[in-house]
Amino acid sequence: MKTAISLVSASAFIAMAAAATPANAAPAKAAGVEKCYGIALAGKNDCKAGVGTTCAGTSSVNYAGNAFKTVKPGTCTSLGGTLQPHAGNAAPHPRKA
Repeated sequence: MKTAISLVSASAFIAMAAAATPANAAPAKAAGVEKCYGIALAGKNDCKAGVGTTCAGTSSVNYAGNAFKTVKPGTCTSLGGTLQPHAGNAAPHPRKA
């Protein structure tokens, strides 16, 4: 009987932990980094590269404006990226600080 109660307790704990963690939690905010759009090479994006993709490595073109890489805060624009998704896939033009 103790085993059954322990299993029920463990299952309840796991269910509560799963409910407390959003499925689409953005690792960028948790890790102290920001999303930088337009700098990822094809297949090298970090996650969610827009319509038709699901997650990391699914971008099909270099520098897709809807694909991002996570970078240190404050470095995105110096790499030539943007902090918001944008149309197109022009090569980034790094800026001097």
